[in-house]
Amino acid sequence: MNILPFIKEKSKRKKQIITFLLLFVFLSRVFLCAAFGSEEVSPESEPASADQETEATDAEAEEDEEQTEDVTEEATETRREGAGTARTLGGVLAPPITAEGAILMDADNMAILYQKNMDQPYFPASITKIMTCLLAVEKCPLSDVVTMSNEAVFGIDRTSSNVGLDVGQKITMEEAILCVMLASANEAASAIAEHVSGSIEDFVDLMNERAKELGCTNTHFHNANGLPDDEHYISPHDMAIIAKAFNDNETCRRLASMRDYDIEPTSTQPDEIHLLNHHKMYDGLSFAYDPVVWGKTGYTMAAGATLVTVAEKDGMSLICVVMKDESDVNYTDTRILFDFGFSNYSRYTISEYDTNYNMDEAPFFQIDDTTFGSTKSFVSTDKASYVVLPTGISFSKLDSRIEYRDDTMGGEFADVVYELNGDYAGECHLMMEETPSEKASFSTVITDTAADKGVTFINVKKVIPYVVLTIVVIGFIALVIHVVKTYNFGNAMNKRMDIRRRRKRYHSDFDDIDF
Repeated sequence: MNILPFIKEKSKRKKQIITFLLLFVFLSRVFLCAAFGSEEVSPESEPASADQETEATDAEAEEDEEQTEDVTEEATETRREGAGTARTLGGVLAPPITAEGAILMDADNMAILYQKNMDQPYFPASITKIMTCLLAVEKCPLSDVVTMSNEAVFGIDRTSSNVGLDVGQKITMEEAILCVMLASANEAASAIAEHVSGSIEDFVDLMNERAKELGCTNTHFHNANGLPDDEHYISPHDMAIIAKAFNDNETCRRLASMRDYDIEPTSTQPDEIHLLNHHKMYDGLSFAYDPVVWGKTGYTMAAGATLVTVAEKDGMSLICVVMKDESDVNYTDTRILFDFGFSNYSRYTISEYDTNYNMDEAPFFQIDDTTFGSTKSFVSTDKASYVVLPTGISFSKLDSRIEYRDDTMGGEFADVVYELNGDYAGECHLMMEETPSEKASFSTVITDTAADKGVTFINVKKVIPYVVLTIVVIGFIALVIHVVKTYNFGNAMNKRMDIRRRRKRYHSDFDDIDF
């Protein structure tokens, strides 16, 4: 039996069934999509491959990282704004320090090399005593006898810094100052206040008055020792100003720079007292720094660690103040700032570099005390004046202006102030040596040698050649007259004139007519 036709027929039916089933599935899917609003999955909406998932994850990670960085930068910037941004003279890169408030200032011309929250008031703690001892030296002889009162001894917390002085004990003012500056004795500070002004309250008034005289603007004292008080505060800038006044006083400077001192027993002070300077930057101590000259420490829980230090190196003297710092870190911060100042700044003597106000080179008015005027100008500059500039910055980068004084006591009648990008760098005094004579010999007016066009100077150097030329001309004329007289040229000329007059006498109106 031939089964081949049967097999072919069966196979054909299978194909038809399969085709029908596929068509049914397709139509069913189209119906369902139309009924439920489903969309056909497009290639873009197909499940992502492993690589695509990785790329998406990386992109999300980068976005998260960028957001994290933005948040971190914002937080860092917020902290910086809260802590204050440090500034330096000339824009030199500022070193990072921990102290909330700080200043580095030239000890002589008061140029500010570094500042951080320098006008923000802080609790000063015992660096207050710099003002206390400054007033003691200014107001009293060192030989004065200071008696410890009950208020001085028991008016302070006896657990605070003291040297054990008792009621009725007597020490000299010099010894009292050493107790305060070296050992930070609070009872000695109160005793000084009472001795100078009669009471601590009156002495506090004197402290505030002196601060205003020095130019302090963010300072208010309420006691003589710096113990915590809401009404007792000072800014780093003001503290540096007071430290400068202290440093300028040779007696203050000498006493504060002593490493130690022994107060010998007396009939009124029976105890031997050994004073050791609390400042740790002297040679041989834990934070030794060779350029240090003197300093004063301070610490309370409210104030944190405070420190005032003066250092000198390579002809430059600097004052450093750090406030609201951490214990011992205040020494590290101070050293960082001193190294920054000594490494990045230099002094420039104004008279050697300035070409606009250098009186030795400019042709100024001369005093009429000789035939042609003195060779010495009656206006001169302060030869000791200087500016502070970042090392390598040209003097020509400075801007300058003249400020005239109302008070000319001492001969200083004006100041030339120098600034670098708006920041004070130093100044030079213009001084009147003598009162100029009312008469000026052989004057020539010069109007382009001074920065102030309203000032007129008389230049004798330019007048002298004209004087010499005048003398030569006069001499030549005198010589000619002498020669004429010597050779009787004058008589011959007179004879010729007589002949002309006689001829004119016989002149006729017809002489000029030809007949």
